[in-house]
Amino acid sequence: MSVMTNRLYALFACVLLMFSPLCCSAQQQQVIYSWPMSMLGDARGSYPIALLHLAIEKSGTDYQLVPSGQVMSQHRTLRQLGSSNGLDVVWTMTSPEREQELRPIRIPIDRGLIGWRLLLIHQDNEEKIKQLDEKQLKTSLSVQGSDWPDYPILKANQFRVLGSGDFDGMFKMLQAKRIDHFPRSVTEIWPELQQKSGMSLTVAPKWVLHYPAALYFFVRKNNIELANAIEIGLLRAIEDGSMQQLFLQHFSSALQQADLKSRTVIPLNNPILPAETPVQNKVLWFDPQQGY
Repeated sequence: MSVMTNRLYALFACVLLMFSPLCCSAQQQQVIYSWPMSMLGDARGSYPIALLHLAIEKSGTDYQLVPSGQVMSQHRTLRQLGSSNGLDVVWTMTSPEREQELRPIRIPIDRGLIGWRLLLIHQDNEEKIKQLDEKQLKTSLSVQGSDWPDYPILKANQFRVLGSGDFDGMFKMLQAKRIDHFPRSVTEIWPELQQKSGMSLTVAPKWVLHYPAALYFFVRKNNIELANAIEIGLLRAIEDGSMQQLFLQHFSSALQQADLKSRTVIPLNNPILPAETPVQNKVLWFDPQQGY
């Protein structure tokens, strides 16, 4: 057994001892998560929702998970969670500001795949993008959400990137060839490509961007009981292999399509990665050589 695995088990044991009464203390209580009922058919939400259900089940608590009522921007979602206004859990990429305002459960739910970025492009530009070198790729025009952590990360790594507050509008910019590429995570890009099948978009060959990034579950600062339940449940799911099983069930096809081992990796720095991120615990992070 590896040193990292031993450390993970030790952490699990400590948390379990500290909060062992948790399974008996929580009464039936609704927990509203940040994925609207109208989007439950969207494949991008299926894994985090399934993992949240698994974590609550493994925690032994009696929370009832309920989708939110409306579609909101990422910025508004986080504000609503922080203001105790009808949301209890969100999943989003971490940043110092988000960890200051909310309570993170520091287990990357997608094993860091949010930081493995393929390039969504217009089909007409496939050969053009393939022929670029790294410097030329950085100076070609891209887009990210202006309130996403990815935006300052790309800017800090000298990418020429526009910020936008209109998610659907970013795809339309790509369709209209106003931008050259739209970096999307391995877990996002294939469902989005399927949803936008009439827009003449494709995944660029050759390239993959990579920066260390963690997608966490977040709760309100004072919601310690829920945070502990999710953490205990995730640690138990890691220990018994059920999280790995769920991860591969949802992402093995996407990883096979991405074929990361054959791509040219452009490693990027993440200047906004919080110092508390458990980057040294290899048990928690995706390894493209192992496929998990």
